[in-house]
This record gives sequence, structure tokens and C-alpha cells, in this order.
Amino acid sequence: MDQSIYQKLVQKLGAHKVSVNRQNLDDYRDDMTELPAHSPDYLVTAYSKADILSVVELGREHNCPIIPVVAKTNTGGLTIPSRGGIILDLKALNRILEVNETDQYMRIEPGVTFGQVKEHLDAFYPSLRFGYPLSPPYTSVLANCLLDGLGNLSLKHGPMGDWINGLEAVLSTGDIIKTGSGAYSGNWSATTPLPDLTALFTNFQSTTGIVTELSVELYPKLKHRKRLFILTYSVAEAYGLIRTLTRVGLCDDIAGLSWPLSKMLFDVKYPRHRDPEEPLIIIYLDLSSDYEKELSLKLELIDDIISEARQNGSHIEEPFDIETLIQINPAFQKFSELPTTLDFLLEHGGGGLTWIGTYGPWSQWEKGIAEGMKIMEEAGFPPIMVSRPMRNGHFVVLRFITLFDKGNPAEVQKVSELNQRLCRMTLNLGFIPYKTPGWIIDELKPDLDPGYQKYLKLIQKLMDPSGIMNPGRWNL
Repeated sequence: MDQSIYQKLVQKLGAHKVSVNRQNLDDYRDDMTELPAHSPDYLVTAYSKADILSVVELGREHNCPIIPVVAKTNTGGLTIPSRGGIILDLKALNRILEVNETDQYMRIEPGVTFGQVKEHLDAFYPSLRFGYPLSPPYTSVLANCLLDGLGNLSLKHGPMGDWINGLEAVLSTGDIIKTGSGAYSGNWSATTPLPDLTALFTNFQSTTGIVTELSVELYPKLKHRKRLFILTYSVAEAYGLIRTLTRVGLCDDIAGLSWPLSKMLFDVKYPRHRDPEEPLIIIYLDLSSDYEKELSLKLELIDDIISEARQNGSHIEEPFDIETLIQINPAFQKFSELPTTLDFLLEHGGGGLTWIGTYGPWSQWEKGIAEGMKIMEEAGFPPIMVSRPMRNGHFVVLRFITLFDKGNPAEVQKVSELNQRLCRMTLNLGFIPYKTPGWIIDELKPDLDPGYQKYLKLIQKLMDPSGIMNPGRWNL
């Protein structure tokens, strides 16, 4: 810690916004993953855009790294300081600045959470809805959008980066930039037809600037909804059914969940064994409509599709709805409404949660699922897998989740080796990790197009000539 930097931070911001207390700093030194910890030197809690500009000015003056943080729920080590510096906590910037009901968008600050959005829309804009991931309600909406996370409307609308209409960002130079239609007018409803500079900030992991406001799409909330679960017994049968359901366009959301997740809902902590008579993949469906007749017809068509698959020899159970599941086991209430906290993933006792999450081609989906689950079982971990089609099936998600004991160095090493195997397997099949930790960037480098690498570096240098914005991310 440089005492002069600390004194200047206090002078510019006030002592109540700045801390060098070791206990406070240690709260930001790592995350849930197996990635190595590294402490920051200073903690600043921002309460305004002026606070952010002051921190950026000081960081530029002293060549001091700045690492923006909101909820600290990331699973890629993206807010672990690579070489100390200033943690800039943005959670206090939590205003929903605007909801435009007619043009179907909202404008938010970094600290706005999924739980906050749902509560706000339900109370004041019941005709609108947003998409929610399987992450806790206290997760940052803005961060998930900028990192191309997904939600329960991604089947139709793609990853959340595609939902962005425009943004405002502070650069390391002290400049402020707006993108999308908000760059011209006070209406933030679209990225087009202006040349779209929004992509300079999506998936760059804060290396190009600090986004202070984001406009994101909202969607109509239909009156009637049904949530179904279908038990299947092989990868080929499960994903054959998912493929059919995706292409006929009946559902708002479709996902495949591997068998350990269902056992964990029944309080099995580390399910390592599956009886052959138990289902392998649980398919999750969400449907909605403004008209009961249309919803009834959708359900009837889904029954017809399942019946046809069964007539062709597939072992697929009859679908049952979430209400039936809750009667069997009240723990399934967690799946009745999103966002939700899946405490069996977060509170398993060991403190560690990591994943290899990827987007990739439908043609390699089934092979990736089968190989990934096999790799996890060989490593001695429950094969926790979540997958779903994206943007009407133009690509898919393949994600493997591992729970582990962060206090056990041997297990941490084992998890690190497992993730390396899973990463290499998915890359070989054409899948690309998202929310990408630094070590995966090193895996990507040899096969990245040279022109792509050249201009990615030029863009980062242009946007952050001092190299102070979350250094070590997308380090080419």
C-alpha cells in the first residue's frame, strides 16, 4: 500500500468511502473458484459517477490498477486482483433509472440486482418481464449482461449481451462515452442504426472501461404460464426431444439438467452413484401465453411430440408440472419462480464452486455432454451438468459445475486439473468458454486468428492506454 495514494483517495472521496483495513480487503481477495487469491491494496465504495471519475483519475496518475466489483459471485476469477490495486465496489450504485413501458426497456446502474428488478417490475410494471439466470437474486444484472450470461428467456433472445440497447461508460482517460440510440437521444430503445460501439464493453471484462449505466430490453409478461419437467434415460433421447421442441418453437425456455441436481434437491450432498433405473437427464420446459386456449394447445402438442418419441422406442416419462413436484418435495419450490438461490450449490460446506461454461455448436452438443460427464465421473466428482439451446437453437450452452472443498489443497489441485480436461475437451469440439478466466485465454491463444488478436490488443490499448483497467483479463 502506498500511503500517498491512500491519502489522496481519502482527500478526493472522504474517509468513509475508502478502506485499507486488511480484514475488509481480504473479503475481495478471491471468489468461490479454485483460482489463486490475491489481495487488493485499497477498497473504494463508489456512491456516484463522480466517485468513479475520481478513482480513475488517481489510478491513471499513479499507474494503479482498478478492479470493478459488484456482487462477488463470479465463477471465473474476474475480480481477483492480478497485481493489487484499487477494488472499486459499485454495489451502492443500485438505482433503476428508468423503465419505459411502451418501448420495453429499462436503464440501470451496476448495483441493480435480479431480485430488485423482479420486485420492481412486479410492483409497478406487471405487463413486463425480464430474464433470470440460475444464480442468486443478489447477482448484478449489468455484470451478467456485459459478460454475456444467460437467463430463462435466452432460448428466444440469446445471451444477455444481445439484450443491451446501449450503455454509458467511464474510460481510463477520464472520458465518458454513450453507445446505442442513447448516444443521440434520450430514448435508449435500440443499438441501431448508429455504428454500435457497445461491443467495445461486452466480454472485455472491464479492461476497456467501467460501465455506469446500461439499457436492456424487457419483454411482455404473458398471463398464463406452465413449468414442466420430463425424465429421460439417455443423452441421445433427451437431446433428440430437446431438438424437436426447440425447432417447433412452443417453449420460452428449455434446459437439460443431469441426475446429480435432482438428487441434491432431495438432500443428497455429494451424489456419486446413479442407479440404472433412475433418470439420467431431467428436461425443464417453460411455456406461456396470453390465451388459455393457446397454452392448452401447446401442452397438447408437447404430449404428441413425446408420444411419438416413445412410439419410436425412446424411454421418456410423461411430463409433470412444478406444482406436482412441490407436493412430492417442497424443496422444488426453488424452481417455481426465478431468480432463486440454489443453496445446495452454495452452502454445501466446502465453500468451493467452479464451472466450465461454454457456448458452441448444436452438432457437437450430445458428444460434449457425454464426454464431459464421463470426465467428471473419472475424476471422482458428481457429473453436474446444465445445458440449453440458445437463440432458437442457433447455438447451445454446455456447462459443467463442480463443488469442492476450498480448504483442501489436494482437492483444489484436483479441481484445477479437472477443469483443464473439461476445457480442452470442449474447445476441441468447437465450444468457447464464457466469463472466461485468464488461464483459459492462454488455452485459446494458439488458435485465435492473428488478425483478431492484433486488433483486440489495439482496441484495449486505445481504450486504456495506461493499462490500469482490471489488468490480466484478456491478456493477449
